[in-house]
Amino acid sequence: MSPERFSECLLHIRWTPINIASALQCELSWIEALEAGNEEVPAELATWLERLAKAHEALPTPASCRGKSSIH
Repeated sequence: MSPERFSECLLHIRWTPINIASALQCELSWIEALEAGNEEVPAELATWLERLAKAHEALPTPASCRGKSSIH
């Protein structure tokens, strides 16, 4: 997985580098290295991110929730 595709997948699933570092329980510096292309994205991680990104692409957020606010 290229660094560009790695970042694109994160955008699709609406995760920041901090979010994925937290999910993976890894160092933020490693995620930043993946984004910069200084480390290779492991195959297992690439497969997982691709599946998540495709699910988010196929299932857009519910439009009926846009603009909602609490009345309390």
